[in-house]
Amino acid sequence: MSAYYEETVLSVRHWTDSLFSFTSTRSPAFRYTNGQFAMMGIEIEGKPLVRAYSIVSPNYEDTLEWFSIKVANGPLTSRLQHIKDGDRILVSKKPVGTLVIDSLTPGRTLWLLSTGTGLAPFLSIIRDLETYERFDKIVLVHGCRIVAELAYGELITRDLPNHEYIGELVKEKLVYYPTVTREPFEHRGRITDLITTGRIFADLDLPALNPVDDRVMLCGNPELLADMRAILESLGFTEGSSGEPAQFVIEKAFVEK
Repeated sequence: MSAYYEETVLSVRHWTDSLFSFTSTRSPAFRYTNGQFAMMGIEIEGKPLVRAYSIVSPNYEDTLEWFSIKVANGPLTSRLQHIKDGDRILVSKKPVGTLVIDSLTPGRTLWLLSTGTGLAPFLSIIRDLETYERFDKIVLVHGCRIVAELAYGELITRDLPNHEYIGELVKEKLVYYPTVTREPFEHRGRITDLITTGRIFADLDLPALNPVDDRVMLCGNPELLADMRAILESLGFTEGSSGEPAQFVIEKAFVEK
């Protein structure tokens, strides 16, 4: 247990019957880079039951925020979904992850492609001043099955443009593109289809992806990651890592249980 901080749940929000988020206290000693994840969970019979969770909150906030799915028989989420204010959670002392700006070489447009709770790391990245200093445009794409699953839309479209410090940069540079697959909506379709057909570029009046100008971060279901990796590599993109920055990066840690 010495590898974990014990934190206290401060608030819980249930977005749908399959998605919830919550905030917790943050140890002053816990340091991370926006986009990273930590092992987070609860103590069961004296042992940690944890999974990899990207941190929603930017690293300058005093509290931590987490975004999770609910799985009825999932070892962790079946329990975690019932947490309430005042409950205790465990957070690993060493955050890690490749979805950090330093894993990318310089470019003009940053594409953040996510499905479901894969949105989480990007919520910290779009609240990081350095993101706006490094890129001319940031395109946040969030794909879900139904409209109700498009969590945090109000934060992105209402709160961030009025943010005390980065609001003007958000208005100038951030583009939000939510899309769903199973209901009528302004944008419909799988992210990969929207890219291969060119629909998303037409909608946003942006040129198609190219490895000279564009940098891409991916976080979401395994199908998105596999398909987008193939698409990007076919276009000449090279995958980066924390040790070797390149043109796209993938977060493989994704909670499904």
